[in-house]
Amino acid sequence: MTATTTAPLSFTVSHPAAPVPDAQREAILAEPGFGKHFTDHMVSIDWTLEDGWTNAQVVPYGPIQMDPAASVLHYAQEIFEGLKAYRHEDGSIWTFRPEANGKRLQLSAKRLALPELSVEDFVQSLRELIAVDGDWVPSGEDMSLYIRPFMIANESFLGVRSAQKASYMVIASPAGPYFAGGVKPVSIWLSTEYSRAGRGGTGEAKCGGNYASSLLPQMEAAENGCSQVLFLDAVTQEYIDELGGMNVFFVKKDGNLLTPNLNGNILHGVTRASIIQLAKDRGLEVEERPISINEWKEGFTNGDIVEAFACGTAAVVTPINELKGADFSVGDPNAPAGELTLSLREELTDIQYGRRQDRHGWMTRLDA
Repeated sequence: MTATTTAPLSFTVSHPAAPVPDAQREAILAEPGFGKHFTDHMVSIDWTLEDGWTNAQVVPYGPIQMDPAASVLHYAQEIFEGLKAYRHEDGSIWTFRPEANGKRLQLSAKRLALPELSVEDFVQSLRELIAVDGDWVPSGEDMSLYIRPFMIANESFLGVRSAQKASYMVIASPAGPYFAGGVKPVSIWLSTEYSRAGRGGTGEAKCGGNYASSLLPQMEAAENGCSQVLFLDAVTQEYIDELGGMNVFFVKKDGNLLTPNLNGNILHGVTRASIIQLAKDRGLEVEERPISINEWKEGFTNGDIVEAFACGTAAVVTPINELKGADFSVGDPNAPAGELTLSLREELTDIQYGRRQDRHGWMTRLDA
């Protein structure tokens, strides 16, 4: 469902009567955690079938007024994105590959029968928020401002059809280092009772339902001492899809990479695509194909697979040293993070924080 508005949106700005005091904000930025605190403002843009995208605003952060009959509450027409703003050494504020996030939001919107916001307006919405909340971007090591754009169907109507009213919003939350005290490998739990997505479903859309369906298996993983859950394909329960919220990679003994191919069930990870490019820049081969769970288990056991890691916006790269299931365990829970895993993570974060040359033009300045 494409928007009828084609001209770039013009934003109005209003400020809270009582913004967070400077001293309180600085205390928050010193130890922000993740998703606990929010900036003073948020972006809001309305859409209707008749008028397209209108009423682009930057407004004080606060509750959303919603009718109990809003479509999102009954039929889950909702999508979101996640990206970060980074403060570079000179104080400037940048983000990483926002156009890719904007295009993925359009892909998700199409699958959920929601309107598509232009990539240009998506990126501009980030600039508008940073223009008023730039002071919320922390400057500590591995710290960032996590940005959450999202879209909901908010038409008050209980009929089962795509909504004719929607809203796009952007909120932001300062984030501390994902790994306090350094990058630590994690154990992964194999879910055999539950699936993340099925053929023709919403697996490659970034929508809340996919994450809701992962919460129960994630609880099962935690009960078994694991940090994340791994899902297999819903048809054969033989091939690896992805983790609850991250793509997965393997390093073979020849040093090349292996990752599940994008098969309609797997999210088009921006971090995933970036790692593939960085690996190819090094002359490594990256094989994208179906990977069976037995290939991972046997590879960990016989040495064909020497490293494994997950990747996503929040953690960037997470080393995996153990795979567990109801009746097996492979890998070594005490093994350190792999050399290539850490090297790729360092290269990617160096680019994001401006410590290394951005050869591919991935970084976009938000405060200029």
